[in-house]
Amino acid sequence: MTSALEIALILLVAAVLGVVLFRVMQLPPMLGYLAVGVLIGPYALGLASNTAVVHTLAEFGVVFLMFSIGLEFSLPKLKSMRRNVFGLGMAQVVLTIAATMLGGAAMAHLLPQYFALNWSAAFALGGALSMSSTAIVLKLLTERLELESEHGRRITAILLFQDLAVVPLLILVPALANPGPDLFQDLLLAAAKAVFVLALLLTFGQVLLRRWFRVVVQRRSHELFMLNLLLITLGAAWITEIAGLSLALGAFIAGMLISETEYRLQVEEDIKPFRDVLLGLFFITVGMMLDMTLVADNLLLVLIILVIPVLLKFALIALLARLFGASAGVAIRTGLGLAQGGEFGFVLLNQAGGLGLVDGGLVQLILAAMVLSMLATPFLIANADRIVLRLSRNEWMQQSLALTRLASRTMSEERHVIIAGFGRSGQSLARLLEEEKIPYHALDLDPERVTEAQAAGAQVSYGDATRRESLLAAGIHRAAALVITYADTQAALRTLHFANELAPALPAIVRSVDEDDLDKLRAGGADEVVPERIEGSLMLASHALLLMGVPLRRVVQRVQRARSERYASLRGFFHGLDDVPDDDVRLQVRLHSVPLNDRAAAIGQTFNALGLSELGAEVTAVRRGKNRIPFSPETRLEAGDVVVLRGTAEAVERAEQRLL
Repeated sequence: MTSALEIALILLVAAVLGVVLFRVMQLPPMLGYLAVGVLIGPYALGLASNTAVVHTLAEFGVVFLMFSIGLEFSLPKLKSMRRNVFGLGMAQVVLTIAATMLGGAAMAHLLPQYFALNWSAAFALGGALSMSSTAIVLKLLTERLELESEHGRRITAILLFQDLAVVPLLILVPALANPGPDLFQDLLLAAAKAVFVLALLLTFGQVLLRRWFRVVVQRRSHELFMLNLLLITLGAAWITEIAGLSLALGAFIAGMLISETEYRLQVEEDIKPFRDVLLGLFFITVGMMLDMTLVADNLLLVLIILVIPVLLKFALIALLARLFGASAGVAIRTGLGLAQGGEFGFVLLNQAGGLGLVDGGLVQLILAAMVLSMLATPFLIANADRIVLRLSRNEWMQQSLALTRLASRTMSEERHVIIAGFGRSGQSLARLLEEEKIPYHALDLDPERVTEAQAAGAQVSYGDATRRESLLAAGIHRAAALVITYADTQAALRTLHFANELAPALPAIVRSVDEDDLDKLRAGGADEVVPERIEGSLMLASHALLLMGVPLRRVVQRVQRARSERYASLRGFFHGLDDVPDDDVRLQVRLHSVPLNDRAAAIGQTFNALGLSELGAEVTAVRRGKNRIPFSPETRLEAGDVVVLRGTAEAVERAEQRLL
């Protein structure tokens, strides 16, 4: 018998290797977790099994994910979503069950040897198929920064109602298997308990949480803060479970209540390690459910069970979203995001199989199809834009109109700064640029933020900076700089890819959380990467030195020296037309980009042969095509290369003449 330690080590080794491999292939880590789950599961290598302990830990991953999602919400925001939660969400669950019952009756008539379903079994299957994967979908939306988008809010609302719907479904399915006289009373009691617990948490929870957090914070112990955070998350989940609701719903409410306190940001940072590790374990357990032998032996049948429900569910959700006021593009994205099976669907399906409502063999086939649909979800969401553009002509027109508006706003701008992302960092940068009377234009994907900022006079448009067309419309060829303000490495790399393709000489500055992705971002074309933690440490150091009595001038000099050693761009600057050519400025170090045309003298020569250092100029970067390439004294230059020089104005001018 495998010990708990051995199981933990197997899961950790498999998770690390799977995530590394999928990262190398530039695929979502989630797919790595699912793939290693299939590989080490009981139906493949048999290295790990779905034990109760593993399932409990995996469920905690979903709990912490929902807690994190709750931190992004608030009571006013939840009230504003009630139409989508109790309108769109309820319609989706009810109509999915109804459609499954009709489809089950039709299939039982056409294929009685495979689908001998009565109406109660079809109801149980409909309840299972109506569920979508909260963990997978919300994780993907969070990674893609789409949680606050129009389709992201609709998806979140439907998932919330699905969590609520699990309670009556778990009561109804056993009642249908063994009908009794107390069904109505059981449902009424469950509804009363659920309403009471939710009202209790929402009414008194925030007041109690704020006061209790204040007591904990005053103890000035990070260990106590973490223990308190775990207690609140799991405690709220336990309270809702006792009331017959899901663990995840209680965690969501706890996160939502904390979101309105001043401790939200600290809580968000502290909860991430638990969430990501346990959520990875959840995805592994999902992969472990897939029996590849069963799929291979019944491939055609599994594909039918996979494709037909996914297509019908997609069509139903897209149609409902359209009826509830969504545009065609938003409706299609909502349908794509929720077309797969879900973790609560497994619970309902296993319950129906255990009660004898559905044949055990059919349960295994449906389970395999649901797992395959979850495996396909990252690909569907990643390619949602392409699918939308193929299915919706209006989306072409709307995107064209948005790009036209963006282009018209930036058409008259020259030497402006393009700001990718208009969150707190982007808005702070915009205010500083306005004070210096430097033109800018920001791109952001939050429609509410864009509307409010435009009403306040900010130069911001709704647009995706990771798309080539948006950068063109923002006037990237006329821009002076690109600043990427969101700390999302993959999105930043996509933006840099198109920026380097469209304007290779354009300086690009990227924000990051720390230095982990520094080399990757620089290789992707970033001229400078600004890690938040380093800047925070410099500010802490400067304030500490001032408090210790160090003169302000010396503090400023030390901070400037530290920054100049850390940031290459502070050891020089790009020369502009308004620079005054006096003696002091001529001696000041600056940066200058030199594109090499077909007739440049440096083509075919090495830096060693050119001897630019003898002229007092230093080569800081070389761009070739879309990418920044590594270079050495033996690097041979080619037509189209862009050489970035650093030195005094005279040295740079002499070096440019030698290059050209």
